[in-house]
Amino acid sequence: MTSLDDLAEEYAFLEADDRYRLLIDLGRGLEAMPDALKTDATLVRGCSAAVWVYPTRRDDGRLHFLADSNAAITKGIIALVLLTVQDKAPAEILATDIEAALAPFDLKNQLSSNRTQGIPNMIALVRETALRYAG
Repeated sequence: MTSLDDLAEEYAFLEADDRYRLLIDLGRGLEAMPDALKTDATLVRGCSAAVWVYPTRRDDGRLHFLADSNAAITKGIIALVLLTVQDKAPAEILATDIEAALAPFDLKNQLSSNRTQGIPNMIALVRETALRYAG
């Protein structure tokens, strides 16, 4: 998977339509999430589209997240969020300023408020998961 810095650099040079395509492609690159994991318990609240996030813990303690959405752009957004935390230790996730990492993408100004309203909830779920596993 591309690094967040490389992705931000590419994103900065793109026009709005190409930025949408980049997010959609990023979402397509997400690891498949089995339908059985798409439940009310894994649903992220407050998103205009359905978003599911399911955490797993690796043998070494690192967290790995499966995620999916029923909307292509939203799936790309959750892929972007996960790019900041995927396969990191809970303490490392808690120390990550996810909002700052996503700032170069300027999602609030690039996308409609409907598309971005769930981002804080996605981030909160990732942090709550990391906090739960950190203890």
